Amino acid sequence: MGINFDELKNKATEALKEHGDKIEQGLDKAGDFAKSKLSGHDEQIDGAKAKAKSFLGKFDDKPGTDPNTNPDTPPTPPPAP
Repeated sequence: MGINFDELKNKATEALKEHGDKIEQGLDKAGDFAKSKLSGHDEQIDGAKAKAKSFLGKFDDKPGTDPNTNPDTPPTPPPAP
């Protein structure tokens, strides 16, 4: 009897796809709470929140979203002819 990691990964992926909006709301609330307790660290908290939301974007089913691209990085130009 062992853990089926592929099944566990698939279930987690489906949960992220289905409840991504609620998870983002939770990240916003957690960020606001952290800011209220740790004054002076707003930039770091916002950065962590942005990274977490970026990670959630990898599981987004919206057309045209490429999970392998970083939204902060400009696209690579095509090779010269």
